[in-house]
Amino acid sequence: MCGIVGYLGARNAVSVLIDGLKRLEYRGYDSAGVAFLNEGALKVHKKVGRIAALEESLQALAPQTRIGIGHTRWATHGRPSDRNAHPHFDCTGKFAVVHNGIIENYGELREQLGARGHRFASETDTEVLAHLVEEAYEGDLCAALRAALEHVRGSYAVALLSEYHPERLVAARKDSPLVVGLGRGEYFLASDIPALLPYARQVYLLSEGEMAELTLDGARVLDRQGEPVAKEIFNVDWDAEAAERGGFPHFMLKEICEQPRALRATLGSRVTPEGDDAVLKEISLTLDELREFTKVTVVACGTAYHAGLIGKYVLEKLARIPVEVDLASEFRYRNPLLDAMTLVVVISQSGETADTIAALREARARGCRVLAVTNVVGSTVAREADQVVYTWAGPEIAVASTKAYTTQLLVMYLLGLLFAKARGTRTAAEIAEVTAALRKIPAQVEMILEQKECLRELAEKYCHCENVFFIGRGLDYAVALEGALKLKEISYIHAEACAAGELKHGTLALIVEGVPVIALATQDELLEKLLSNVKEVKAREGTVLGVCLGKKEEVARTVDHVINLPAAPSFVAPILAVVPLQLLAYYMAAARGCDIDKPRNLAKSVTVE
Repeated sequence: MCGIVGYLGARNAVSVLIDGLKRLEYRGYDSAGVAFLNEGALKVHKKVGRIAALEESLQALAPQTRIGIGHTRWATHGRPSDRNAHPHFDCTGKFAVVHNGIIENYGELREQLGARGHRFASETDTEVLAHLVEEAYEGDLCAALRAALEHVRGSYAVALLSEYHPERLVAARKDSPLVVGLGRGEYFLASDIPALLPYARQVYLLSEGEMAELTLDGARVLDRQGEPVAKEIFNVDWDAEAAERGGFPHFMLKEICEQPRALRATLGSRVTPEGDDAVLKEISLTLDELREFTKVTVVACGTAYHAGLIGKYVLEKLARIPVEVDLASEFRYRNPLLDAMTLVVVISQSGETADTIAALREARARGCRVLAVTNVVGSTVAREADQVVYTWAGPEIAVASTKAYTTQLLVMYLLGLLFAKARGTRTAAEIAEVTAALRKIPAQVEMILEQKECLRELAEKYCHCENVFFIGRGLDYAVALEGALKLKEISYIHAEACAAGELKHGTLALIVEGVPVIALATQDELLEKLLSNVKEVKAREGTVLGVCLGKKEEVARTVDHVINLPAAPSFVAPILAVVPLQLLAYYMAAARGCDIDKPRNLAKSVTVE
């Protein structure tokens, strides 16, 4: 993995490929490469590092070509290097492939191919695909790729270019996303829609097991048997400007500041005109069907997992239904207790997170109904789930998720209200009260964003610390986990979240003079206990930054610095409380000179297990 671009048409293909790869930089990568036909010969250029290095290496060559494929790689098999970068050749140099995903049986295949005389130039799993195509080729490029993939176990989005077919690209997908862009007399491949935005607004979204064949006569989609598939055209209505920084120094800051808009979009028509009820019309389950569920299991990874933890509190409090929250990477391996009366909720910003997709399929195999919460229309989880609720956050480019997370939280509250209505656990007045609080959230986030300069000054004061701790109780603990993750993701400061009541069970040993501790103090019913834990930190000479709703004198008296949020019910505080933590992480990373949008070793869409 991580980004794939392909082009066939009248433009200079290399320019289109480089531009498309740049638009996929948000996915995270360590090397980049392109393959193209130049004067009838297949050429490959690839470089470790940023796309700019590849672009510079191509300038002297100035290739004029009408067909090519490109890739940005995030290392899985073999270290980042020129030779491990994609595209990869076969022995003859007549076939070039790019690939996202994992070929699980590549070791076995490599050994078999080697025994038959094939020579390998890289450490990657991807290279075996080129050699399998070489063996299978009998004049039909599609048939050769289809035959090669019959030997493969694992996940893939693959694009193939051959010297034998100067006006043809073929591609296939299984478990990794791939789209076909339809231009006027020109055609595109990409692993994600942003790569195509300047060129094509009509696309085919390849489904599981499908292939695509692009020629100058058009693009066609084939099934596993090579039979044509009638595909519906998906019209992309994104504003191309949404994929640019819009004057902000980083995408992450832009996306933090876009949260009021994103939250309003996610609420949208999901609140009645009277503002007294929340509705999720996209869920086709009736209230009677919702009432039949005896348990909810939430499955997600990373930031989305933290949204799931908030969702557990929300669903259990509002609807009084048992909720489990699982890391998707662990879900299948603990043999979870599931049945037809369990609703499985999968949360994924991209809708392409490999572990989450695997969990979704496991749940469906066990007879569960699955509801997906995702930001990406047409993504794998959206297509494979029984029900889908979109967050409508808009394209999120920075690796560290911000607006996708807060909109996920909002959806979990709406889902909680829906379940409460179905189960009769909340009165109409109580539902109206929560709905009214949710409607105020976008404007309240705007108020928090007005404190950016104060938060920047606070961040710069502590940016050189090597350890930061986050503490909270109840809902605040779940927010603390997300705050710690944001800080470590982009600033590389060691950050740890701890349930405040657990401080004395180990973490307190690490609190020494001057260590910053960020204390979430938004849960009024737990405030006294939280402040007692803060005093434990102060007794060890730690420095405490408190976050509270409104102005609370007891908090201000106890901590060293206080961040005041707008007054709101404690129950909806997580959506507000995370915003200053996002800003603190951003400004601390900026002060340390970090690559904020593309933090080291991380990728936006984790498409391998």
